Amino acid sequence: MKETSSPYNLQSSRRKHNSTLQGEDTGNGTDKKGHKTRPALKFFKVAVKKFSGIFSIFLISQKKAASKIDITDGSRNRGQSRGIASPIDLSTSSYNKSSSRNKLSNSYGSSNAASGPVETINFSFEEISKATEKFSPANKIGEGGFGTVYKGRLGDGTTVAVKRAKKNTYDRVLSTEFRNEILTLSMIEHLNLVRLYGYLEHGDERIIVVEFVGNGTLREHLDGTQGNILELAERLDIAIDVAHAITYLHTYTDPPIIHRDIKASNILITDKLRAKVTDFGFARVASEDRGVTHISTQIKGTSGYLDPEYLRTYQLTDKSDVYSFGVLLVEMITGRKPIEPKKPNSERLTIRWAMQKLKEGYPVLAMDPRLRRNPASTMAVEKVLKLARQCLAPLKHSRPSMRKCVEVLWGIRKDFRDKAFPSPSSTSHHSANFPRRDAYIRNSPFGIEDGDNYSFISA
Repeated sequence: MKETSSPYNLQSSRRKHNSTLQGEDTGNGTDKKGHKTRPALKFFKVAVKKFSGIFSIFLISQKKAASKIDITDGSRNRGQSRGIASPIDLSTSSYNKSSSRNKLSNSYGSSNAASGPVETINFSFEEISKATEKFSPANKIGEGGFGTVYKGRLGDGTTVAVKRAKKNTYDRVLSTEFRNEILTLSMIEHLNLVRLYGYLEHGDERIIVVEFVGNGTLREHLDGTQGNILELAERLDIAIDVAHAITYLHTYTDPPIIHRDIKASNILITDKLRAKVTDFGFARVASEDRGVTHISTQIKGTSGYLDPEYLRTYQLTDKSDVYSFGVLLVEMITGRKPIEPKKPNSERLTIRWAMQKLKEGYPVLAMDPRLRRNPASTMAVEKVLKLARQCLAPLKHSRPSMRKCVEVLWGIRKDFRDKAFPSPSSTSHHSANFPRRDAYIRNSPFGIEDGDNYSFISA
């Protein structure tokens, strides 16, 4: 990536140039060439230089502001064949990394969080082809609206997921999704977000190379098609991981990011049953001003998860992600999909059915029947559904922030564990009803977690 000089560097070089042409005062009344200097003239020259420097900075900042291009309008130059995601190559009307707030010290949820562009790799088509064994069907691990996903192995041995866009159907919509995902992933680095390694854009090839997470999606785990059925303790851990990821996007990126497609099939599960949010094709950069909404001419998202206020007004805010997260919480507690067409009419919309059970005072009836019922689990289920009800509020102003959701979930999990494991000596007695596959105990939403490389710092 070509480095650009900052206004201050330009000003410094201009001063050096001027001093070479005119000579500098040595402090004893003469300049370096031995000519006598007059104080009044010297002060006048300094004032002129300072003024010209300030004016130059102003002009440069104006040119930079005028040259930014909104990535979502599809109008950016498409001649780039391959590259590293950067604020120069992939910018939006409100995105300027040179003026980013320094949030590394206040990173939320991970010591890997970053406020600058994430370092990526330049890939050639030959490298990607070799990594996937020429896009062998044996390496195919998934398919979606964007294209096909392959498992690959880079030259250094790193296992990656290679997302290859569909050929012959690459239109402006796919172009926007491709660039949105590149832009968003290039801005973020967090333990609970899938990491970008690089991308390739050449001819009719559009390829994104990301971190490989090989234990299926949350939806597959809830369906029981990927390993054992998740226990309630594990579902609480995953819910907190997802909440941390979204909080980071909303609060600790600069500018904030709205994911717009939070759903169970976009949550990848690691071998240690940790969650990583993926698929940023619909993501939008939000306004720094929380009171400002983004007017969208085209609704993006997945049926069953979409914010009804967003559908009605076309006004997108971070609270639309909060609504989707509320749907996700209900999905994790019930085990059901948001829309169940084969269920009776009263149960087809899962959130409406679950909220009705909560209202009637029988939240346990909405609990996934495969989960063990006991005082600790029924207590946790009721509290999670109450949090989901807040997230699903019809009006966005009535919904909590994602940071608040994290704090509430931490409290629910702590209460659940305290009730399930009243004392260290009784842990083994309860392990049959509350198996814990994770080896860590978390005590505070803003403390250090052993073995997890977390660094929660309260802002």
